[in-house]
Amino acid sequence: MLDAGTRQAVPSAAHALDPGAGTSRLLLSSASEGGPPQTSVDDVVSTLAAARWPVPGPRELLAALDRAVGSARYWQEPDGEDVLAAVPAVRAALTPVAQLIADSAHTACWAQPFLPSAQWSVVWHEEGRPDLDRAGRTADLDTWYAEALAEEARARRERPADPAANLSGMWWSAPPSVLPRTTRDLGATGPVGLWLVEDSFGWRSATVRRVAVPPGTRVTEIDGAEAWVDLCRRFPLDVTASRRHDWYRTTGRGQGSWVQPNWAAVAREADAVHLSTAAYLSTAGRALPVGQGAATALAGWDPDATVWLNGLSQSDDEESTVQRWAFDQDHDCWRPAG
Repeated sequence: MLDAGTRQAVPSAAHALDPGAGTSRLLLSSASEGGPPQTSVDDVVSTLAAARWPVPGPRELLAALDRAVGSARYWQEPDGEDVLAAVPAVRAALTPVAQLIADSAHTACWAQPFLPSAQWSVVWHEEGRPDLDRAGRTADLDTWYAEALAEEARARRERPADPAANLSGMWWSAPPSVLPRTTRDLGATGPVGLWLVEDSFGWRSATVRRVAVPPGTRVTEIDGAEAWVDLCRRFPLDVTASRRHDWYRTTGRGQGSWVQPNWAAVAREADAVHLSTAAYLSTAGRALPVGQGAATALAGWDPDATVWLNGLSQSDDEESTVQRWAFDQDHDCWRPAG
């Protein structure tokens, strides 16, 4: 969606704001160009203010969202683009873009709740071999809870209380990754789970399967930041020592405790938990106050993903909907294979 002027102005201004500028991140240009262009935040604001933004189509919106999800990181500081986008003047200049996105009919599904009639699982392939299919698998969440308590106790003993210490470890707050996940179908584009993946390994081949959701399934909705905070208030699990260093770097919050939901307790009242895309965009990566000096952060959960806390059974009719998909690099999209 960026015009040529903005594409030229952003890299230099963002590089200057990046915490890794000159070390972990370099800005390169050819000798014939006379060095990288030097642009400032004011230059970016002026370019954005002068831009004429086209109405984005579904492909442009999905590609932009895919890029945002793919750049999420909860174990280090925000990069230069994130810092630049957070500057008040830049945020104000981007308001017309945000309005175009909010007004688009193609983003209406971002705020929709769990859709039982259109759930699909995704199984990634690596080097032509299928990865483990998580559909139908379960995790002993009581064992997970005991291990989480042990990890927190170990971190309290072994890690410094200084949040700025150069340490990293567990940074996620989503349910265990072994649990099955499903996302809604986007028609010819494929399931959401093919596209919106945090911390992806760059898979280019997958098998997708329609999932029949049993009647009476209890689904807890995370439709915004307050719903996530409410889960943390009702089912708190203290993860201060094991998360403080990573979450300090990504949010800047250095004082107070950290909590996340105790998924073993949540599973006693819900079979699955759905995170809407709109909730992801408004919640992920933020330090959200929970009360009594505690805060929480949503990390490691893909947009529109429903995590099945008590497992997910498969029916025979689902086998008829198994499909192979491959990423078409020439057209930058997923397509049915064969």
